[in-house]
Amino acid sequence: MMIVAEKLTKKFGDFTAVDAIDLSIEKGKIVGLLGPNGAGKSTTISMISTLYKPTSGRLFFEGNDIIKSPKWIKPHLGYVPQELALYDSLSGYENLKYFGGLYGLSGTALKKRVDEVSRVIGIDERLKDRVSEYSGGMKRRINIGVALLHEPKLIIMDEPTVGIDPQSRNHILETVKSLGEQGITVIYTSHYMEEVEAICQDVWIMDHGKMIANGTQEALIEQAGIHTAIRMKFDSQIKDRLDPLRKLNHAMAVDLISDDELVVLVNGGGNTHKEVIKSVMELNYDLTSFDITRPNLEQVFLKLTGRGLRD
Repeated sequence: MMIVAEKLTKKFGDFTAVDAIDLSIEKGKIVGLLGPNGAGKSTTISMISTLYKPTSGRLFFEGNDIIKSPKWIKPHLGYVPQELALYDSLSGYENLKYFGGLYGLSGTALKKRVDEVSRVIGIDERLKDRVSEYSGGMKRRINIGVALLHEPKLIIMDEPTVGIDPQSRNHILETVKSLGEQGITVIYTSHYMEEVEAICQDVWIMDHGKMIANGTQEALIEQAGIHTAIRMKFDSQIKDRLDPLRKLNHAMAVDLISDDELVVLVNGGGNTHKEVIKSVMELNYDLTSFDITRPNLEQVFLKLTGRGLRD
């Protein structure tokens, strides 16, 4: 494992921001860290990045204790903060060159990395312009570029797409995917559930300082017991003919909405909803329309926390 936390805890006076969490992240995975405001996400990533020292617990990077010796992670860590950390009076190129120097790069090696990173973030054509002239999305891209300069093994991204245009958001998401394909580990926090669904292989959910669930998206949906819902409408009354529907394979529940409309909750993944629809049609119940709502991460989150991601 690249990152392992054991009973990791952080207190601020009498307030427990992170409460004895266990966490393990594999090398090369893109991991989503989700939670409502105040759940403890920012404190957790601040401890992983050694900005905060834990009150108690243990924290390892590639098997090395980074509470006792932060030096094990610092050279290998790229951090993209929620707040922009750039110099507006400098150009994008000058920002990358300056921060690259702080990482110990110089000369030809520095120029090469600035050129490589500018292509990755898709901003090479505007690289010589001042950052003050950039859009919010372009500034976010440079912010990410800074974190990539020293070729880190682990990148922490704290809401990197806040307040930007759709084109820049899509470019950032594609950049994150490419990092995972290169074997770079990414911890990604966001208030946009669709982003996490699109790019993250594993998801960890926090609430009130505790880690309440983790796994692949499919595993979390199964753990939460959320089913595919098929809403069906018929051309005649159906309320007196429900028994055969309740006996269908994979039908967990059948709820009548009106005399001619109902919802079937379907058990299992894959194409089980197709089997249910086919069985209904074979009953000659004059099905006129149907709508399928698949379970998603948003539903899992609401069920586990009782709150929306932006609450």
